[in-house]
Amino acid sequence: MKNAPYVVSSADEHLIVGAGDRIYARGLAEDQGDRFHVFRPGNPYIDPVTKEVLGHEALFLGDGSLQKFGDPSTLKLTKTTREINIGDRLMPITQEDVYAYFTPHSPDTSIEGTIIAVVDGVSQIGQYQIVVLNRGTRESVDVGTVFEIFQTGELIVDQVSTERNAKIKLPDEKAGTLMVFRTFDKVSFGLVMKATSALHVGDTIRNP
Repeated sequence: MKNAPYVVSSADEHLIVGAGDRIYARGLAEDQGDRFHVFRPGNPYIDPVTKEVLGHEALFLGDGSLQKFGDPSTLKLTKTTREINIGDRLMPITQEDVYAYFTPHSPDTSIEGTIIAVVDGVSQIGQYQIVVLNRGTRESVDVGTVFEIFQTGELIVDQVSTERNAKIKLPDEKAGTLMVFRTFDKVSFGLVMKATSALHVGDTIRNP
């Protein structure tokens, strides 16, 4: 990510750059093709238990086509989802396997994991939002895998117990269902299909 080509300026001196505008970028190689994704590096995805770095967030901003190669190169933005700034990164567009049709199914083995992030960074998660899971293909998660979501029980003070500073964790409560639609080695992306109560980062996923 640190070595990825980056936006160095707007070609038309616009403060806010979007579809139809031109940008200058440095670091492009001639053999990378002429179509690029523009993205913004985000925070690392970290396993809440093991503290392993599972990957890094890359926020998709749009697509651009190469008009002139050089240092800097000139690109025209063909599609944008939000404004593009100096320092945003570029990645060549490649043909990836996208599953248009798949069958929802339970995991083949017992899997328990955690929602570690939500796309666009909101704190509460609702129906049809996309979440990031700390389980991927190495844990046998595949496209179409369905999980139940359990709202993590709070750790509260036992106000009745005579034990000093006694605390107790409330039970986890079933709060929704999600289906995985994209997998990587250590993380997966899932769509919340049903939410019966507010969901949060840190909630648990288990086999249905």
